[in-house]
Amino acid sequence: MTRVQRWAMAGAVVLVCVAVTFAAVVLARDAGGPSPAASGGTTSGAPSPVATPSPDPTPTPTSDPTDPDDGWTLEQKVGQLFMVGVDVTDPADVSRSSIVDEHVGNVFLHGRTQAGADAVAALVARYTALVGPETTNDVPLLVATDQEGGTVQVLRGPGFADIPAATEQATWDPAELREQAGAWGRQLAGVGVDLDLAPVMDLVPPGTEQDNPPVGALGRNYGTTAASVTAHANAFAVGLRDAGVASSIKHFPGLGHVTANTDTTAGVTDDVTTSDGPEVQVFAAGIAAGAESVMVSTAVYSLIDPGAPAAFSSAVVGGLLRGRLGFDGLVITDDLSGAEQVAAWSPADRAIAAIAAGVDVVLVSKVPDVAPEMVRAVVHQAQVDPDFAAQVDAAFQRVLAAKAAL
Repeated sequence: MTRVQRWAMAGAVVLVCVAVTFAAVVLARDAGGPSPAASGGTTSGAPSPVATPSPDPTPTPTSDPTDPDDGWTLEQKVGQLFMVGVDVTDPADVSRSSIVDEHVGNVFLHGRTQAGADAVAALVARYTALVGPETTNDVPLLVATDQEGGTVQVLRGPGFADIPAATEQATWDPAELREQAGAWGRQLAGVGVDLDLAPVMDLVPPGTEQDNPPVGALGRNYGTTAASVTAHANAFAVGLRDAGVASSIKHFPGLGHVTANTDTTAGVTDDVTTSDGPEVQVFAAGIAAGAESVMVSTAVYSLIDPGAPAAFSSAVVGGLLRGRLGFDGLVITDDLSGAEQVAAWSPADRAIAAIAAGVDVVLVSKVPDVAPEMVRAVVHQAQVDPDFAAQVDAAFQRVLAAKAAL
């Protein structure tokens, strides 16, 4: 029996194990353990740093870092929880070394290219060829990109359609959009991309588009009503799925009300969105429609958790997304490497806080140079903190389940 066949047969078991492990961690934390919200941020929503862990050069593991049943080392398991950026025009050496030396198990095609499908396929092949028993324990990489359309389309040139902005896609009949998205998905699949960090499901109120820099001002919203966003974003996601490409709906719990971009501004806070508001309900609809992944934003949501960016908040990830909405798929962060919103935290603290909140994959796209620091910090924390080690294992199992389903 091949390794892939074993993954597929084990998929249902893995999901049950994930649910049990996650529930145990949440119960332990509710009994008095520390929360990510308490380790960073302020009630005003402005980010504040937490102390960077001091790595022990020879830490004493709390448990055996290897599993004799499957051959995984702790370092390889942690590597599966990261997605490193690969610049499509000028890949950095650290993108390759993160896979070879740090066992990172996923890559994100970052930037913009007009080189076309053949060049992108060759680039992807260079990184997928690094998979092996010593790097990723022979588990394939997730290869992701941002192929939304309009101003956010990483891959262009021969073999890739020019995808219109979401505002234009929202004028189409959903059936037509699904068909077109299927064609765009086949173009991605043809070059080895199996995860599109799209579609955007942020709900932008009508008349506020130009005051919403990350979404509305860029035409990334599927209209300005919950009905339009739900129908068209889901059509886009289902079209990708028809082509064998997974989707990641974003940016949970919504960036439609913010007046600054988390990529370029610190202290970005949403004072409107509630845990049961329409902004969250559109994501619930996306989950119900089968979204394989949800991307969590780095904005602060003062009416949900004023103490931490969403990606660092157990209230947002564990309580709202996992708990109330019942999402058991892959949770990925927005970029934690170069976003000004999280610059007050060290790279190590960003990675630890995200995984402690219940995130599965930390996106390190804009500045891949910080990936080694992040990975090593998570390995160290798992060695010295049994509760955190359990969270690492739960996230690891969800990543393998997601890969097995592709």
